[in-house]
Amino acid sequence: MARVITVAVVDDDRMLRDGLRAWLGDVPDLRLVATAATVGELLADPGPYRAHGPGDTEPPPPDVVLLDLVLRDGSDPADNIRRVLRTGSRVLMISTVPDRSRILEAIRAGADGYLTKDHDLPTLVAAVKDLAEGRGALSTELAFACAYDDSPARPRLSPRERQILLDYASGMTLKSAARRAGITVHTAKDYLDRVKAKYQQAGRPTYTKLDLALRVREDSLDGG
Repeated sequence: MARVITVAVVDDDRMLRDGLRAWLGDVPDLRLVATAATVGELLADPGPYRAHGPGDTEPPPPDVVLLDLVLRDGSDPADNIRRVLRTGSRVLMISTVPDRSRILEAIRAGADGYLTKDHDLPTLVAAVKDLAEGRGALSTELAFACAYDDSPARPRLSPRERQILLDYASGMTLKSAARRAGITVHTAKDYLDRVKAKYQQAGRPTYTKLDLALRVREDSLDGG
């Protein structure tokens, strides 16, 4: 039996919350467990966000939270993302705003994906499932924003540097990454050292394989 993915929604548009409740109610392996107008309201919910302790049989926090980018309470989007992430839920941003800078700010704050509200239900469901399974949710808006990100905090990598980074950070040994690229281990190490140096210059020190994997996720280099 497929695992049921639990979902919560934070959006100050009541019609949208009601619409998502009706929409997701017809998806057999998704269950909407909470809706709220603000992050504070969601986290105060005695259901999915109640305190959990040893032996507690209550369900854990939702697998995925659909979080509106700009809420009427004036809360900071990045702070909202971080508050939700601290609970253990993954965050899928939903917004009417396809603004590149805002998308990148959300991803840098830790959001796992970004969709505009004009997408259809199958696209939303696919994104939620990707997040619940530990992947990122790639969208046209996110791909475009990342492709044209010229922020000094996001170093420019050559195609070969990017390839070695992705392969190595995904769990491959450097020898395997080199073989896949058709180069020597020594050359692959040179590329990896360049990647680390570029992140160092950008003010984002990167030393270990875990650091590299984190940079791949932060910069959405793997396309989801």
